[in-house]
Amino acid sequence: MSTALAVYHGPFGRAALYNINRPMATHAHREGHLTFHVQGTPSVVTASGLECRIDAGTGGTVNPWQPHSFNPGDPEHGTLFLVLYIKPLWFLEVGRTAQGALRFGRDRIAITPQIHRLVKLVSALLLEDIHSDLFDGYLYELTRLCYDQTWQWSPDVSPLEGEAVVPVQQQWSGIRDFRVRNSMRLMSERLSDEVVLDTIARDAGLSRPHFYKLFRENAGITPNVYLNTLKMETAIDSLTLTQKPITTIGLDLGFASQASFTRFFTANVGIPPTDYRRAAFVGQ
Repeated sequence: MSTALAVYHGPFGRAALYNINRPMATHAHREGHLTFHVQGTPSVVTASGLECRIDAGTGGTVNPWQPHSFNPGDPEHGTLFLVLYIKPLWFLEVGRTAQGALRFGRDRIAITPQIHRLVKLVSALLLEDIHSDLFDGYLYELTRLCYDQTWQWSPDVSPLEGEAVVPVQQQWSGIRDFRVRNSMRLMSERLSDEVVLDTIARDAGLSRPHFYKLFRENAGITPNVYLNTLKMETAIDSLTLTQKPITTIGLDLGFASQASFTRFFTANVGIPPTDYRRAAFVGQ
């Protein structure tokens, strides 16, 4: 079974060591996403239809809100990965430059000796449960090295030309259609309901086909992926910041049972919610 060895929440976002042997459904995060192979059989991350093999020589990048999925290389024993979820605003503030916007120039990175050293260092600190003041610095340096490398390999596009990599509509402030913005607000307000997207479409003043088409044109992802992201983020906050029973967390998010919530969480995060809560540490 997929399991979490360590999960650390901090100002940067999340850093986790996961041993994963199960596929993950197509999902998205508002953070930038980096995946590094630590031990075991190579696996595949598919982002926006492009497959990236994650192995000892190659890491994977996913931009904020970019849909992606995961297929394990070893369904029996799993593979150990270091997975980073980096907040774009943190990366921008720490980098102190407008060109630090967290948009990767390509979907993969070569594991250089310097990147390899930082992956091993961060993994060791997570396993040893050491979250020193230097931890954020190591994470920033690792992210910056990967970021710089992806743009170095994309000479025709600059980091400021985000549309060339990820549609600018994925930056929610750029969503022009008020009906799509209204549907996002309705989804956020109704997380505790068993939300039916047909109802959201109707209440936003749209037919179902028009709603799906307009949402994807404006947001760059489907309404299903957006709604699941909201549920996933709320679930992670409840697991790490409250003592609510897992059954209650699932019911609060509109799931009929703990089993259905566990299936959803595992398909979108990679591990069961009980395991995530056990491994999580929240820093200041």
